[in-house]
Amino acid sequence: MKKIIDTLKAAPLLLLLLALGLAACNPEPQPIVYGADGCEHCKMTISDARYGTELVTKKGKVFKFDSIECMASYLNEKEGGEAAAFTMVTSFEQPEKLIGVESAVILRSEGLPSPMGMYLTAFESREVAKQYQSEVGGDFLSWNETLALNKK
Repeated sequence: MKKIIDTLKAAPLLLLLLALGLAACNPEPQPIVYGADGCEHCKMTISDARYGTELVTKKGKVFKFDSIECMASYLNEKEGGEAAAFTMVTSFEQPEKLIGVESAVILRSEGLPSPMGMYLTAFESREVAKQYQSEVGGDFLSWNETLALNKK
């Protein structure tokens, strides 16, 4: 009887540990702390809120980068590694807002210098990206084209 009572007393703690373990299995993006977080690829401090990027693996590990080109280079180097649950870039027109690379509009323009010098800037909407393009020039790239550019 004492064993049953002891087991029941421990049940809330076991449930809490189980809940925390399950929560850790659900990968989620995390905010980038500009001026404090470091880039996983180049190791520089991430300081420009218009260019930060983030990769979250299916196991929940978060990697932060200071630019699109750093994340793309990192992914190119880690081919065959752990699959990503989220690959996100910052929306230039809404600093600190992360958006999925699949829906981002990437503009390569020397009129918009990015932190690592490849002139890659992400936008959430094509309309806004076209407005910037009309002002500064440049070409639109898909995510696959961005990855290929960073392999060179």
